[in-house]
Amino acid sequence: MKILHVVPTYLPARRYGGPIVAVHGLGRALAQLGHDVTVYTTNVDGDQVSDVPLDREVILDGVHVRYFGSTFRRLYFSPAMRKAFHEIGQFDVVHNHSVFLWPTAAAAGAAARKGVPYLISPRGMLVPGLIRRKSAFVKRSWLRLIERRNFAQAAGIHFTSQREHDDASATGIPIPRAFIVPNGIDLIPRPGVPRSGGQIVYLGRINWKKGLDRLIESMPRIDGARLIIAGNDEESLTPALQRLAERHGVGDRIEFRGPVYGDAKWNLLAEASLFVLPSLSENFGNVVLEAMMMSTPVIVTPGVGLADEVANADAGLVGDDLAEAINTLLADPQRAARMGRNGRALVESRFTWDAVAKRMEDVYRCSSASRP
Repeated sequence: MKILHVVPTYLPARRYGGPIVAVHGLGRALAQLGHDVTVYTTNVDGDQVSDVPLDREVILDGVHVRYFGSTFRRLYFSPAMRKAFHEIGQFDVVHNHSVFLWPTAAAAGAAARKGVPYLISPRGMLVPGLIRRKSAFVKRSWLRLIERRNFAQAAGIHFTSQREHDDASATGIPIPRAFIVPNGIDLIPRPGVPRSGGQIVYLGRINWKKGLDRLIESMPRIDGARLIIAGNDEESLTPALQRLAERHGVGDRIEFRGPVYGDAKWNLLAEASLFVLPSLSENFGNVVLEAMMMSTPVIVTPGVGLADEVANADAGLVGDDLAEAINTLLADPQRAARMGRNGRALVESRFTWDAVAKRMEDVYRCSSASRP
């Protein structure tokens, strides 16, 4: 099949978190299954641009990537991409990753005009609380005027978890033909590093919705533990979080390490006694898979999309009382180790990219079969 993925930003841009990695992982796995996979994206990378060619496609892990310049960065509007959409009829299926942004809205319209079935993955952007917090009027208008039509004409609406589906439903927008396929992960062995006793790790973007203030405020109730907060901070929130830690008397037990990648990331997750993701809302939580792959027990809040998987597999604890959960597992190393093994087994059985891509392949084939 000829499959087109449309996503506003893409590798090498990493500051936007898990969706970029997830789209590339899916595309690469589909290419390995023998499909012709193309990505249309922009060169936007925050307030910078990625050092990528705009005059030719780039092949990344078997995926054909076309980067387009953007003249209106806020919505990722691109005249060159709009011109490329005139040829969208060559594809068997189009998969759009985002809402509220021009590239995926324009791709939906172009696909509908050419009779090409398309799917939409909101990628965690349809959460009522998040919509109310930022540009509420604009986003509600966009849903009513643009996404409602795009959703109605789509061959399917893809969610990575039941939590993401429930959040989207709460916005009031009709969601026809919804289906759930999780994100995946590239399975690697745990590095041979020892556990560091009493070391709690958070890894991810430093962002208001991640609930890091709640985690820091829990630290006075946790004796003898250290917290490492690792990740990029595009919103310059670190100074405020450091002041919060000082006010609670735990500044000397919290380290802000900055972004970590590659071996440094895997070593950090493997060394941790516990991994904590305290997000207010998280449509999936790719980093939870990464921690479980390192056989590290996880603690997540109910707002994390993988919370039910963690609880059902006994791979960690789910709850809003972070201090209680952390103290419980730090006091019972044997239980924590068992949960870590359960997490690794869960990842191996359900969340490899090969397994995920085969499920998505079935969806694409069904969608393409309905093409006039």
